[in-house]
Amino acid sequence: MAQRVAVADGGNKKTSRIRVAVRLRPYMGKQDEKDEGPCVRGLDSQNLEIVNWRNATETVKYQFDVFHGEQTTQQEVFRSSVKPIIPHIFNGQNASVFAYGPTGAGKTHTMLGSPDQPGVIPRAIREVFNLVKAKDEDEGWDYSIGMSYLEIYNEKVLDLLSPGSQDLPIREDKDKNILIPGLTHTKISSFSDFDKHFIPASLNRTTASTKLNQRSSRSHAVLLIKVVRTQRTPPHRQQTGKLYLIDLAGSEDNRRTGNQGIRLKESGAINLSLFTLSKVVDSLNSGTAIRVPYRDSKLTRLLQDSLGGSAHSVMITNIAPEYKYYFDTFTALNFAAKSKLIVNKPFTRETVAVPVLPVKRAREDHEARGSGIEPQKKRQKEERKTEQDGSSPSAHFHSPSELSVMDRLIALEKLMMSCQDKDRLGMLKDVAQSRKEIQELKEKQKEFETKAMLFSRLAGEKSCAAQEPVFKNNIAPLQRKQPNVTTSNKQKAVVQPLKVSQLQPLQQLAVVRKQSVCVKKKERKLSDQVEAPDGKENIMENGWESQLDTSVLEQSRQKILQVLNTGSLKDLKGLQQIGDKKAKLILGWREIHGHFTKLEDLEKVEGMTQKRFSSFMKANILSAMGK
Repeated sequence: MAQRVAVADGGNKKTSRIRVAVRLRPYMGKQDEKDEGPCVRGLDSQNLEIVNWRNATETVKYQFDVFHGEQTTQQEVFRSSVKPIIPHIFNGQNASVFAYGPTGAGKTHTMLGSPDQPGVIPRAIREVFNLVKAKDEDEGWDYSIGMSYLEIYNEKVLDLLSPGSQDLPIREDKDKNILIPGLTHTKISSFSDFDKHFIPASLNRTTASTKLNQRSSRSHAVLLIKVVRTQRTPPHRQQTGKLYLIDLAGSEDNRRTGNQGIRLKESGAINLSLFTLSKVVDSLNSGTAIRVPYRDSKLTRLLQDSLGGSAHSVMITNIAPEYKYYFDTFTALNFAAKSKLIVNKPFTRETVAVPVLPVKRAREDHEARGSGIEPQKKRQKEERKTEQDGSSPSAHFHSPSELSVMDRLIALEKLMMSCQDKDRLGMLKDVAQSRKEIQELKEKQKEFETKAMLFSRLAGEKSCAAQEPVFKNNIAPLQRKQPNVTTSNKQKAVVQPLKVSQLQPLQQLAVVRKQSVCVKKKERKLSDQVEAPDGKENIMENGWESQLDTSVLEQSRQKILQVLNTGSLKDLKGLQQIGDKKAKLILGWREIHGHFTKLEDLEKVEGMTQKRFSSFMKANILSAMGK
């Protein structure tokens, strides 16, 4: 039996505020043409200031957990901001690191880096494997590490480890865990094994060139590292921790990036998801929001655990010093200031497997050997006893459940004796519950035994009554009087099935006898539904052509054919029984196959059957003659 246990650190629920770090990248290329210098600068390891755009003589100051200046190395960023949260995933908790900021501010460099200066992702993976190696093997835990890699491109979740996959759904289980069914999960055993899968997958990510960035990320990339540790000895506890490493695409001003076509569509999807991310932060900070809009975007749905959820989260906000990035930098700093107020509630995800041990059977065998009686003879004695008891159905119903509960109770008592003090309270609760279940089962057993005895008495009384009836009746049973012979000669009504040929006289009667309007309408509908035996349409449906002048009929047909071949969409819709959809289908057929050589070719158009064509011809020719 396995049960899910949510354990907080230290036995009490703890909260964890999102840590916010701001990184200022160096100048890219030349100084500004106006030689205005940077618009933002750092004051110390936590504070920075930016020029107030309303008054250039004033500045706006911000304070964050960490401020990384232009000279900060990749190692310093990782050591101060990311490394402290990694050990949490070995305790069954989640951790999340994501880079935020405008396009061209250096988010991908912070997360990925270069071969000479590796970023957060490669350093974090190395740290995970180093922690696994540093674990003492005497602790009795086995570790398993796996990875998944995906991108959110144009509001579609794509698997980067399996490029041919389609848009994947995002789901939530009963424990509020975010899941992605169908996402590839690959086990890795070393950093080189990780590199072998990660580098080809990174090349699958969507990037493009804009005016502000030669290699602009057009999607949000999410790397998931899953660490599962399992206890070797009973109760075989299993803890699962997840590390999310997220490289967000940057917000873009299309007037400066020069995006057009597909780049403009990508930019719209990126900005919309980041706007939804800002709404989520505002809702979490308000404290009075009825609904947090996680589901309004795939990105916020995936970050649900990192923002206001159960993860230790770090946000690295990347900003640029140039004046042309001023409003992007100002917006990013305001978002970072709001995000540091969000509080998460991490907890340990643990599963405890309690094995059902055959303790009772082993103990009975041991007692049998000690008393000199063989187990086989004891089992035979028990079988004879059950046969003498009459094989009560309640015993069959009760014994498997009672055995399983008893086995579980004995196993729990043994585990309780060997467990630590912090787990003893939970074990005692399980033991009390098991004893309660045993008592309930015993009461049910007594109830079933009482009912079985009652049923056996009733069955005995019924069998006696069947053997010797109390009342005897020697009178012959009543018999129904035989009917007279003359009644058999009565004429019986014979109902024959309705045949199509029987409907034909209705058309003849319509000519001879004058009937009401309702009867005529009914007969007309009936005659429309019935087809002639030779497969042709009803003669009254086609008889109208024979009553028209041949030259007039031909002239009308040519006129309709001319409209079909040369008419516009409006002209085609002017025909009877031709709507907008049918007119577009005619135009499409004409573009592919050319002109209609004869009117009967209209039946080749999709949806135009022979019956509809006949109705179409009748309506248009009669309409043309009426004009």
